[in-house]
Amino acid sequence: MAAPDPNKSTDNPETTPEEASTRSLHFIEQIIENDAKTGRFGNRVHTRFPPEPNGYLHIGHAKSIILNSGMAQEYGGLFNLRFDDTNPSKEDVEYVESIKEDVKWLGADWGDRLFFASDYFEQMYEYAVQLIKKGKAYVCDLSGEEIRATRGTPTEPGTPSPWRDRSVEENLDLFQRMRDGEFPDGSKTLRAKIDMASPNFNLRDPVMYRILHTPHHRQGNKWNIYPMYDWAHGLEDSIEGITHSICTLEFEHHRPLYDWFLDELGVYHPQQIEFARLNLTYTVMSKRKLLALVNGKYVDGWDDPRMPTICGLRRRGYTPESLRLFCKVIGVAKFNSTIDATVLENAVREDLNKKALRRMAVLDPIKLVIDNYPEDKKETLVAINNPENEADGTREVPFSKVLYIERGDFMEDAPKKYFRLTPGKEVRLRYAYYVTCKNCVKDADGNVVEVHCDYDPATRGGQSPDGRKVQGTIHWVDASSAVDAEIRLYDRLFNEPNPDDPQNGGEYTDCLNPDSLKIISNAKLEPALANAVLDERFQFERVGYFTLDKTSQKDALVFNRTVSLRDSWSKMAQK
Repeated sequence: MAAPDPNKSTDNPETTPEEASTRSLHFIEQIIENDAKTGRFGNRVHTRFPPEPNGYLHIGHAKSIILNSGMAQEYGGLFNLRFDDTNPSKEDVEYVESIKEDVKWLGADWGDRLFFASDYFEQMYEYAVQLIKKGKAYVCDLSGEEIRATRGTPTEPGTPSPWRDRSVEENLDLFQRMRDGEFPDGSKTLRAKIDMASPNFNLRDPVMYRILHTPHHRQGNKWNIYPMYDWAHGLEDSIEGITHSICTLEFEHHRPLYDWFLDELGVYHPQQIEFARLNLTYTVMSKRKLLALVNGKYVDGWDDPRMPTICGLRRRGYTPESLRLFCKVIGVAKFNSTIDATVLENAVREDLNKKALRRMAVLDPIKLVIDNYPEDKKETLVAINNPENEADGTREVPFSKVLYIERGDFMEDAPKKYFRLTPGKEVRLRYAYYVTCKNCVKDADGNVVEVHCDYDPATRGGQSPDGRKVQGTIHWVDASSAVDAEIRLYDRLFNEPNPDDPQNGGEYTDCLNPDSLKIISNAKLEPALANAVLDERFQFERVGYFTLDKTSQKDALVFNRTVSLRDSWSKMAQK
């Protein structure tokens, strides 16, 4: 084996207590800062995000994107976007374009450094030839099933392939013929010759190339053999001059193989560093399972707002800033854990509370008639766009005799601590007037269809000149100018915190939440929402955060709920 690369470390270095006390660093920052002190990598920081274009990205990938691009930005380095397109049977240009869009939306800037593993296929082939010439790789005729059967057990070594000792000349000839397409799929592989007795299964003569007569989305029919991930990954990093190859913990046991390939070739050697992947309650993070949800029509495509995909979260109204805040809150760790979905939802609320414009929307409308308000009078009232940001200013909202209010804001026989409309009680109409409930009108089935009130003209703007207080404030929409809309109330996709848990007694699809989507077709919105545009977020007062859906039309508005408000009713009751 070649001499160890002086740039390579098999252990993750730690800072001293004195260094750690001066600044709170996660362990990857500690590694980078120690490398800077020793001059390793010439004080460079160069990271990458290497997705496989075989599906849409999800929030777990978002964590990796934010971490990798964030490290490059924090230390004045470079960030690459590189597609690991080594398996053409599962890859598609659609996925390539969606990934580029998602990475860009998250704010990760790869500049002119967009690469593909397929760009390096010729160089990888030449590297494989080098290993064959060194006697470190051989062509094997065992099938995939036979290779798995001869790998051994944790306590027993594997069985060497009958073709392990082929001559260099024969291996070179067979490998060239594999490339030329002479042999059928699965009939031969190129394997590294390492150690069939290694306690690390990844070193038991792993497969480097397999035969696959499948057109490639960028290379066409040029190749009949394709590199395996473990062979390609380290070479891609090396070719691009990556310094810190940051990946998730499941690749920790692959690191010795990553190192072995680069050492045997004697090429530039990045350092692989593993961190804990993101696991989130009430969802699944497997692209295979997410694809099954799409193909099984359990959801409406990859960008369904219930999906944990980045495009689904964007459609639901999440912002890049909220995802970066979420990643900051959960931190970077070495040990896997599961994050409660409420942590993500709270990050979204914290971000949207600062930037979402406030609007009034009534999702379950009944009419409120102000009996003593003039029939022909119409006025405009001033409403605050965002109390968290004075720069957002105010807007005008129309007001007249007949309004819409939430059905839940009226109760004919109310308990003592009910602070909304009930006969004889006075409440504040948001930004408008104090009104006192008189009675209600019911239909033939006994359902309330109208609530009747009187208003106090002296309380315009929602303030009383005599200083009297009311305990309830409710929102409303003027009936004569209300905008009709469909509202989609999205909830968690699964009703179990861990859908993959075998103790649930079935498949993960058995845990799907039947109430994950509720559609309201008769919502009434204030007229300002008629001019909403995609990617604009709103807080529907006392209801939640919403964004316009991509299916929305000018005459048929559709809004998605991003996330509900926390304790919204109790907070309003205290105002």
